[in-house]
This record gives sequence, C-alpha cells and structure tokens, in this order.
Amino acid sequence: MYISLIMTKEILIHQVVDVLNHAGFLVSDRCNIRPRCFDLAARQDDILLFCKVLYNIDGLNEETAREIKLLSSYLNGSPLIIGAKTRNQMLEDSVVYMRYDVPAMNVETLYDYLIEGIPPVVSAAPGGLYVSIDGDVLKQARNEISMSLGALASRLGVSRRTISKYEDGGMAASIEVVLQLEEILDVALARSIDFIKSFDDNPSSTDMDDENIQHPAPPKDSVLEILHSMGYNVLSTSQAPFKAVSKNDSNVMLTGVSEYSSAMIKRAHLMSNISTITETRSVFIINGQIKSESVESTVLIEKDELNKISGPEELVTLIENRTNYHTCE
Repeated sequence: MYISLIMTKEILIHQVVDVLNHAGFLVSDRCNIRPRCFDLAARQDDILLFCKVLYNIDGLNEETAREIKLLSSYLNGSPLIIGAKTRNQMLEDSVVYMRYDVPAMNVETLYDYLIEGIPPVVSAAPGGLYVSIDGDVLKQARNEISMSLGALASRLGVSRRTISKYEDGGMAASIEVVLQLEEILDVALARSIDFIKSFDDNPSSTDMDDENIQHPAPPKDSVLEILHSMGYNVLSTSQAPFKAVSKNDSNVMLTGVSEYSSAMIKRAHLMSNISTITETRSVFIINGQIKSESVESTVLIEKDELNKISGPEELVTLIENRTNYHTCE
C-alpha cells in the first residue's frame, strides 16, 4: 500500500509539471529534501507558485501549511495543494478544497484554470459543495424584473433574509440553489474562485498578520542574527531546502547555514535552481572553511568572513563578485 501511494504521488508530480510546462511556467527541480513544505516552485511572469503535491490532501498538517503560507506571502507567491483524494473519495473536478487556508484541488482543475482559462466556481465546505454568488448581479437582475425579495425567496423555498444575504455577499449557496436562481433570473451568478495572485494583488487572506510576515521576529540562529543586525528581515524556515529568506529594500536572499559537506552541496544546487524561479539571490553561510566560492549560482561565505562585513552594501558586492566570477569560469 505504501509503495502504491509513493507511485501515485510520483505520477501526480509528473502531471503537475506537465500542466505547468504546458501553461508556460518555468518549473523548479523537485524539492526532494525532507522535510519540505513545497515540492515545486514555478513562475510565469508575475505569478509565482509554491506547489505541495499530496495523494490525500488531508495529509497536510498545520505546521507545513503555515510555512508554505509564510513563504508564499514573504516572496509574493501563492501556495497550492495538488492532490487526488480526500478522506475516502476522489477530489471532484472544478472544485476548490481548503486545508488550513491553503487552496487544494486536483490536476484537472489546475489544467482548466491555467490552460483552458476556466476558473473553478465551486468550493467544498463541511456539508457539501457551495458557490459564491455575485450579489450585485443578483440584485440588479431581480430589480430588472421587478421581483421582490419575498417573491424570489418564495420561488426558491428559502427565507427573505437568505436572499438578502446572497445579495450582500455574506453567504454562499448550494449548487442547486444557484442553478435555480440563474434559471429564474436568466443570468450567470456564480463568482469564480481566483486562487492565484499576482505581485500587484493583495495577499490572499490567511490567519497571519501581514505585518508579522513582512517583518518577522528576530532569528535565534547566531548566523542569521548577523544578517538581522545588518538590517535584513529574516524569515526562518524549518521545512524548506534553505534555512531562511533574508530580505531588505533592495535584496532578497535564499539563505542556507551549514558546515561544508556533500549534503550542503546538494542543498546549494537546489537553492540555485529555486532562486532562479523566485528571482532571488542564493547564499550559503558556512561554519568553517569553504572549498569553493560558489555552487552554481549559490554563493558560499564563511561565517568568520560574514562577521567582518560592515553592512548590506558590502555583502551584496561580495555576492555579486563571486557570482560574476562563477559566470566567467
């Protein structure tokens, strides 16, 4: 059974990569270092996605959800869960399921949205499937045929207050109710679900305060504290291939902290790839001596060397020099 689930997840990941490639996204290498809050990062123009692939979406835990949301918000991206089933049933097409405020869906729904340009309109919630109604359209269509709230409520077999809530946008409706409303009023009422934001959009709603995301608490790690003292906001991670994301007004760095080792080199390769997708720098701070100045586009800096750097401008200059050196080799 366990092997079967692994094979199913492998198939899902390949399907997700195929959809993203077909839609014109640049897709990262698979994040195969445990633990991991995302499996793939992908970019198309101003859209950045962090995708977690799970055969059963109920396998997402709260800690992983929190980290993928934090990381997405910090880097102006969108978190997505792609899966095949929930509990004992398969995920339905064109339906968005929420797990800890992270949108989850099957591959077919992702395909329809990214390639066919057909956004989902149905969301799953306890008790069934629901549709968000465009209240302004509903009210306008009802007024155009001079139908009172009470008359429409009577036709549907619901209360007048329920229709009022639909028009105020305060309550979603069942699929059956929306179909009845659209037939009575002869107008499309379903509001599409836009689960992806661009950099110009406001961050999607989460249970975390945006100020705390963009200005996280000072890190406890001694190396990251050095970056914080230089003026960087440092978002520590526990389920990513990097230790933190360090950001100031002009520079964003995926930041690793480790001794020089084969495991570090593996992480540095993956960080280089992900930094291309996220359009950030990639830096690894080494406790001890370095044997090279970079691994692909990931710049290696000894902790003692970092301690001697006077500020962020000097750090950026060092990073650029080592990046350029690597490029010229």
